Amino acid sequence: MAPHAADVIEQGQGPRVMLIHSSVSGARQWRALMEDLAGRFHCLAPNLYGYGGTPAWPGPGAQTFLDQAKLLMPLLPADDSPVALVGHSFGATVAMKIAAQLRGRVDRLVLLEPNPIYLLKRYGRHAAYNEAVALRNCIKDQGAKNNWPAAAAVFADYWTGSGSWAAMPESRQAKFAEALKPNYHEWDAALNDREASLSDWAEALPARTTVISAADSPGTIQEVVDLLQGACPHWAFHRLAEGGHMAPLTRPELVNPLLEAALLP
Repeated sequence: MAPHAADVIEQGQGPRVMLIHSSVSGARQWRALMEDLAGRFHCLAPNLYGYGGTPAWPGPGAQTFLDQAKLLMPLLPADDSPVALVGHSFGATVAMKIAAQLRGRVDRLVLLEPNPIYLLKRYGRHAAYNEAVALRNCIKDQGAKNNWPAAAAVFADYWTGSGSWAAMPESRQAKFAEALKPNYHEWDAALNDREASLSDWAEALPARTTVISAADSPGTIQEVVDLLQGACPHWAFHRLAEGGHMAPLTRPELVNPLLEAALLP
């Protein structure tokens, strides 16, 4: 594989849909959804920096969402054919950046629990922003010490609920801690003050943008979605009563029908 090239899983035929995974996951998170969509869509599920067969973030500078977007955009057709993007959490914000770069080509955008957390600081949601900063600091501090299990325990309990880490078998804990390593650099993107404003996103992203979130997700995500809804009332917003931040994986029976409906003409 050439340097800075993303590996990708492909399945199906039809209009092109790119599926972008969350942190501590990988392209494999979309396997079941790709089976459902393959009869109607050509699905591309790439791995972001450090996941699957994609090289780790090379540095030396801080990672940005544009860096991740540039990694994935070569996977799309070189012509001007329309594409749809689906992203979860960190992957949702990468999808936002790709859509902004390819204005007019992305006709449908589906954002599952998007995490442009820097918006919280810019628009005065300081309590939620500080909550995210505390989590970032833990990942950075423990990661710098190569103490990934300690970082993973905090990360898992924050995003999937208190006690999630303790409930994992040791084999799963080891895999989770290893998969967390790319997240060390992803925080630089998520908290980058120089990213787009709400008005920039409202102007750049397609009118057919759908945001799916859960009412029992962490406050950081709920506050981000609230900001997006205020700035982009023309988008479609769906809030699940339950399911949490990982609902696309843990409650696909709730998420996937909404997602598939958003992709249809």
